[in-house]
Amino acid sequence: MLVSWDWLRQYVPVDATVDEVSDRLTMSGLNLEEFHPVGDDVVIDLEVTSNRPDCLGHLGIAREVAALYDCPQQVPPATVKESAEPTSQAVSVKIECPDLCPHYTARVIRGVKIGPSPAWMQTRLATVGIASINNVVDITNYVMLECAQPLHAFDYDKLHGKQINVRRAAAGEKLKAINQKEYALTTDQCVIADAKRPVALAGVMGGFDTEISSTTKTVLIEAASFAPLSVRSTARKLDLHSPSSYRFERALDPNGPEWASRRCCELILELAGGELLSGLVTAGQTPPKTGAEISLRFARFRKVLGIDIPVDAAVRILQQLGLTLIGSLTSESARFLAPSYRRDLTREIDLIEEVARLYGYDKLPADIAVPLCTSAKSLRERVVERIGETLTAAGYFEAITSSFTSDGERKWFQPQGEQPALMVEHSSRRAENQLRQSLVPSLLASRRANERQGNFSAQLFEVAKVFLHADPSMPEQQSEPWRIGLVTGRGYLDLKGVVQLLAQRVNPHAQLTVRPSSIAQFTPGRGAEVWLNDKLWGWLGELDRSASDAADLRDAVCVAELDLALLEAIADLVPRAEKLPEHPGMVRDLNFVLDEPVEWSAVESTVRQAAGPLLETVSFGGQYRGKQLGDDKKSYVVSMTFRAADRTLTSDEVDAAQKAVIAACEANLKAALRA
Repeated sequence: MLVSWDWLRQYVPVDATVDEVSDRLTMSGLNLEEFHPVGDDVVIDLEVTSNRPDCLGHLGIAREVAALYDCPQQVPPATVKESAEPTSQAVSVKIECPDLCPHYTARVIRGVKIGPSPAWMQTRLATVGIASINNVVDITNYVMLECAQPLHAFDYDKLHGKQINVRRAAAGEKLKAINQKEYALTTDQCVIADAKRPVALAGVMGGFDTEISSTTKTVLIEAASFAPLSVRSTARKLDLHSPSSYRFERALDPNGPEWASRRCCELILELAGGELLSGLVTAGQTPPKTGAEISLRFARFRKVLGIDIPVDAAVRILQQLGLTLIGSLTSESARFLAPSYRRDLTREIDLIEEVARLYGYDKLPADIAVPLCTSAKSLRERVVERIGETLTAAGYFEAITSSFTSDGERKWFQPQGEQPALMVEHSSRRAENQLRQSLVPSLLASRRANERQGNFSAQLFEVAKVFLHADPSMPEQQSEPWRIGLVTGRGYLDLKGVVQLLAQRVNPHAQLTVRPSSIAQFTPGRGAEVWLNDKLWGWLGELDRSASDAADLRDAVCVAELDLALLEAIADLVPRAEKLPEHPGMVRDLNFVLDEPVEWSAVESTVRQAAGPLLETVSFGGQYRGKQLGDDKKSYVVSMTFRAADRTLTSDEVDAAQKAVIAACEANLKAALRA
């Protein structure tokens, strides 16, 4: 926000230098970017946060200065002299899309004389970077910079039907804006139209055909409220940003249009002459006159800030900011009504912050003990921390990638098949404008970047959101689930072991199984669905060469994507201590010939059930297919470790357990020991 020092002092005649005022504004939350002389004036560049649209005009800044220096603020009265003819006979206003435009006002001035603005107005506008056009257009810009409420002036005689219709654009409609560029409109955009065509983009820019020119005799003044999201979407989609759209995007004072309209007409009558028709033509809902009603307990100052703030000082600050004291004031508490231009004030803590920043953060001692309680990490934070520890120990590096991807990258890995992607339409994102549906493509892009720097062994993981749906009625876990993504150059079995370790580190009793997957990007026979405690947890497998070639990767890669919520639901993070084995274990390997359809999970389950209590671990030792075994046959090597906690096992004990395993596999799986 560019502020003219001379202009500001018209509203608040503070006895301080521009340097002192700028410093105090910075300390109160309006950060100073710079200030520099412009002619005989000084322009102050302030950073205004998005929750303070009331400070996007000189009157809002003046209100802050008045509260800081405890001095009065002078606001122009905006009084106008009206003729007998009512405005309602000259123009009608209709709103067809109240969700995009809740309130619209119009006034009409006849007999204006278009010409250059007076020197003082041209100078003030030039100081803050606005070029002078003519007296009427300059006045609309001047009032916007004065009170933050944008306005627009139409050449009334160029409006067909002498009517204003606020509606959605029709499919295929176009508008030539005052920048003389033509824009194709869509049905989700709000336009101001007359009886035949659009004449302005609501909240963004006026139309060329109805702009004020040297031949204009009658002016229609628009002052309205527009939905911030609608204005933002239109400005971004058309790459058409303006001082008006910047302000409307930030939710302005709903009562601002009425005062701004009167102030604009006051200056037009003064500088361009003419006759103002009587009354204000309005459409839409009547805006609320005030904001929230908030209670303030003065004892909370010490509990929150560590010091007491005098009651009279706190009340003065809040009243100078525009809040109204309701009822009687006591030494313990008070009730305040927030003004409509401060939508950010809704809670007691908001009032405490307002008082603190204007009373002065420098008055808060650094050595005062503020009562605090330690916060505990949430379950999700603890699970994510355990995931990070486990994967880092396994040789993986955590990556943080963008939530946006291109259409081509999105198709590198689609575990849930082809789904319509959520997109943003913005001039800054013409290529990577889709929200990712999987973490894997982003990690593949990161691995490719590593390969191009000569690092061919990057193992990466990320814990983040993916974006599947935009339905607000859908639970967040379904529309924006958190996922765990992994990418490695190691083999399928290595990655499966890491995934199994991850599950057991979060819950030692987690049961992991895999089933064949039909994901198109996996190498046939090398992809799997991962099931955790009989619930689908995610997918893992080796990418097909066509998929890795699409990502421009040199080496083959294996990937996994897992659901964080399911892991969080079974989390058991209580540390457990186990005695180290005191007696040696005995390892036995069995090589079974099996029918091709028999899965490893069935073999493992059979071995565990048959081996008895002496079995400590069972693991996959390898597989083989060949002519010696015959068609539709394969062999699995089963590696078993036996151990007793209280003694050294004898060969006879292990032989008995081994025979039980062989018998169970022969009976249940039709297995045969390979010779």
